[in-house]
Amino acid sequence: MSAIAGIIHLRKEPVPFEHGRSIMKGLEKFPADDIQVWHKHNAFIGNHAQWITPESVGEQQPFYDSERQCVITADAIIDNREELFEKLQVERSKQKHMPDSQLILLAYYKWGEESPKHLVGDFAYMIWDERNQKLFGARDFSGSRTLYYYKDDNRLAFCTTIMPLFNLPGVKKELNEEWMAEFLAIPVNFESVDPSSTTYKQIEQLAPSHSISVKDEKVILSRYCYLMEGNKELKLKSDEEYEEAFRDVFQKAVKSRIRTQHSVGAHLSGGLDSGSVVSFAAKQLKQENKKLNTFSYVPVKGFRDWTHKSRVADESTYVKATVNHVGNIHDHYYSFSERSPFTEIDDWLETMETPYKFFENTFWLRGMYEKAQEKKVGVLLNGQRGNWTISWGPVLDFYADLFKKFRLISLYQEMNQYSRNIGVQRSKVMAAARKKAFPALYKLINPTESFHFPMIINPKFAKDTNVFLKLKEHGIDVSLSESPSAYEVRDRQFRQLYYWSLTGTYGAKLSLRYSVWERDPTNDLNVIKFCLSVPEEQFVRNGLDRALVRRSTKELLPDKVRMNMKSRGVQGADGVYRMSAYWDTFIGELEKMNEDPISEYYLNQSVLKSAIEKIKNEPNSEYAFDFDFRILMRSLIFYRYLKMIS
Repeated sequence: MSAIAGIIHLRKEPVPFEHGRSIMKGLEKFPADDIQVWHKHNAFIGNHAQWITPESVGEQQPFYDSERQCVITADAIIDNREELFEKLQVERSKQKHMPDSQLILLAYYKWGEESPKHLVGDFAYMIWDERNQKLFGARDFSGSRTLYYYKDDNRLAFCTTIMPLFNLPGVKKELNEEWMAEFLAIPVNFESVDPSSTTYKQIEQLAPSHSISVKDEKVILSRYCYLMEGNKELKLKSDEEYEEAFRDVFQKAVKSRIRTQHSVGAHLSGGLDSGSVVSFAAKQLKQENKKLNTFSYVPVKGFRDWTHKSRVADESTYVKATVNHVGNIHDHYYSFSERSPFTEIDDWLETMETPYKFFENTFWLRGMYEKAQEKKVGVLLNGQRGNWTISWGPVLDFYADLFKKFRLISLYQEMNQYSRNIGVQRSKVMAAARKKAFPALYKLINPTESFHFPMIINPKFAKDTNVFLKLKEHGIDVSLSESPSAYEVRDRQFRQLYYWSLTGTYGAKLSLRYSVWERDPTNDLNVIKFCLSVPEEQFVRNGLDRALVRRSTKELLPDKVRMNMKSRGVQGADGVYRMSAYWDTFIGELEKMNEDPISEYYLNQSVLKSAIEKIKNEPNSEYAFDFDFRILMRSLIFYRYLKMIS
């Protein structure tokens, strides 16, 4: 909703106004409905506002409370407004027009540094308590909004984005080599095991689920949210009660996230997660006399789907089934034929301000924001966290657990139903469950089936930074040779903060660029807590995986989508096909990269050379998810970043 910025002089000396202005100037490339600053002696606070919610229109930000002598600047949409109004005893006449920033400030007055625990929504904010000469702020539990800061002996400066901080005198663009090493050594999509670090030594970020308190030149960081602790199993009397409870908590999450005076949009694929979000949102918007705009990606014309029969590259038939069944939808389909993962690199590096790994879907992700902006969408819904929340239900892992607990009658009954549902022989399901139950034994019997992710980090750079030992201490499998269960992966998703920042980072930065706020009801704090409390048997039942959401959306979604267990969508499968016209340019740049001294220090040139030789002759569409193509794209993105900042 806003980009926020500020400078606090820790030794109570005046902050030069031009220093504050230089930070704010770094935000001018983003659209704004209003730009305001507050400056008094040793504090400068700024707000680059985009009005997304009705209460934010004409809002005074930064907001200064002269009675309490506190000023707040907030990048926030708070979803549990009604609950907070009651707890804070806000007069009914003031509730409708009270901006979220002032609601956060009231929470701070009542609960102090415990106040972030009471907030549900997407937020990053800072409060300057002038009377007590204290700066306090917080970032929401999953890091949906970004907040970076710089500190030296004299001052602390903060901003929603990184680059404006370098406009301050004395702030240097010195690379953080530990971050760079982790980015290269970690095979999956997160960048570093330290969620507070960035690519630059002098710039840190407030980690998700954390607050920051600055007083007397001391910075105290505190974690206020632990999702995997203190969860009690929800015990209801029947399946129907679980379904009703799910619909209730999810409907509230969706309703709170469509609060905007603009149009509402949603990403829509052919699956359960985005389909569930859309079905609940379209129904709610109908009551408000609004239609939902859906945005769906389709492969470029001429692409031949090479993926396995259980995968679907073009999900448009499933999307249209959802649209027709749900109603109250303006559906839009885009292929962005002129774009590819290769052509998007520079644009995404500028947006992210760091290297990135998720190149496969970049060409349509940014395109959807552009189209949403054209259609005056203020909120763009998605269901990205759904696999771990509303559509949880890993059937093979559940069966493996039954196997290990010798619950053989239940296992036999479930497998019979599941094999019929997916049209696969029970013996094959049994073999897959057995493999999940005893992975170590399976590896011992089938040693030739193991694989390792190619290591793109220069071994010397890895040794100099001791990165492998650090990652091992954090339980990171750098080779992808291990086979953790779905339960272990889910546990890490909600326990380890470094998994959370990625979607929040690109969502926050794209929202600033296009004035479109991406919101995910499947990532709602109350939805997550509910799903973590539901007994496992509700998620796998009667041969159904993802059983709770399938049962709960009966009549809300078409059975073609709701009960589809034989295929799943795969997006970005046409990525290499899109690069055909640029293939020689792509290979040429890779070869130049592999000979350039600027990358030699960081990258494993022998591994990259072999990968180049493998793919150089032709742009085979099936390379789209190939490990060698993947490491080359990541290396090229990293190389372009080095060139950009050098």
